[in-house]
Amino acid sequence: MAKDNLTAILYGINDIRLEQTPIEEPNQDEVLIQMGCVGICGSDVHYLVNGRIGDFVVREPMIMGHESSGVVVKLGKDVKNLKVGDRVAIEPGVSCRYCKFCKEGRYNLCKEMVFCATPPVHGSLRRFYKHAADFCFKLPDHVSLAEGALLEPLSVGVHACKRANIGIGSKVLILGAGPIGLVSLLVAKAMGASKIVITDLMQSRLDLAKQLGANETLLIKKDDVEEKTVQKIIELFGEEPDKTIDACGAESSIRLAIFATKSGGVAVLVGMGPPEVRVPLINALIREVDIRGVFRYANDYADALDLLASRKIDVKPLITHNYKLEDTVQAFETSKSGQNVVKVMIHCN
Repeated sequence: MAKDNLTAILYGINDIRLEQTPIEEPNQDEVLIQMGCVGICGSDVHYLVNGRIGDFVVREPMIMGHESSGVVVKLGKDVKNLKVGDRVAIEPGVSCRYCKFCKEGRYNLCKEMVFCATPPVHGSLRRFYKHAADFCFKLPDHVSLAEGALLEPLSVGVHACKRANIGIGSKVLILGAGPIGLVSLLVAKAMGASKIVITDLMQSRLDLAKQLGANETLLIKKDDVEEKTVQKIIELFGEEPDKTIDACGAESSIRLAIFATKSGGVAVLVGMGPPEVRVPLINALIREVDIRGVFRYANDYADALDLLASRKIDVKPLITHNYKLEDTVQAFETSKSGQNVVKVMIHCN
C-alpha cells in the first residue's frame, strides 16, 4: 500500500496547507478510495474566505473537499456492493439511516448527518480517503472520474428540479448562472422544460448557459430596478414562468423569484445567502406562489448518474480549470478570483 497521502487542510481564513496524513483503514461497511478528482465548490471557497457558513464554523484544522470520485482499493469485511478496482462517485453526506427522516427517504434532513468538509467533519481532498460503501456509486466505463465528481453539484440540480416539479412544457426561470444554476439548466432541459431563461451578473457565464441550451439569457446589474427586471423576464418568456429556481441566495434574487413567478407557480430556493432577508411574502400568499427550500439532495445521485451515463446531459463544459493536488493553493486562488471560472477540478493521483 502506498504511503503518500498528501492532504489539503484548511487551518484558518485564507490558510490552506498541504500535509501528509495517515491512510485510514476502512471500517467493516466502508471502502478505501484512491481519490481521482475533487471539484472546488462555492462552499469550500466560503470556508476559506470567511471561516464559516452560518452555524458551521471552522474551529480547528479541517480537510477540504466533498465533490469527489476515485477508485476502490480496499474493502471493509462486510462490503458486498463494490469490488477493488471499481471507479466510484462519492455521495459526501452519510446519514444515520435510522431516524424518521432517513426512513422516509428525506435523509438530507437527518440531524446526525456526517457531511464531508462541513465542520467539524473532514473532507476528501487527499490521495486516499475512506467512505461508507452504500454512499458510493459505481461509474460506467464511459463516465470519467471528473464527471463522477460533478455528480455532487448535479444532484443538487436534480433535487431542485424535482422540488419544482419541472416536467414537459414547464417554463423555467433560473436566477444565477454559476455551477448550480447551470446544472439546474441541464436537468430542467432533460426533464422536459419547454423554455428556460437564466440570469446572471456576468456575461461570460450567460454565454456558457446559452451553449448549454438556455433559450434566453438576461444580464442584470446590482442597481437594476426590480419592477423593470421582472418585466424584462416576462417579455423574454412571453408570459410569467411557472417555475423559478434561485441559485443565487441574495435578497434581491429571492425577491425576484417571488415577483416573477406565475400565480400558482413554484419558487425554489437553492442558493444560500444571509440568515435573514426581506421578502414579499404577502405577494406570494395572495398569488399562491409556493416557496420551497432545497438542502443538498436525497436519493438523487442515482438519477444524476443515469442522466450522465445515458448522455442526456453533458457536464464536461462546466470544468474550466484543472490542477494537480500539489497545486491546490493555486486552484483555490483561481476559484476565488471568479474570472471566467465555473468549476475548478483538482486531480489527486
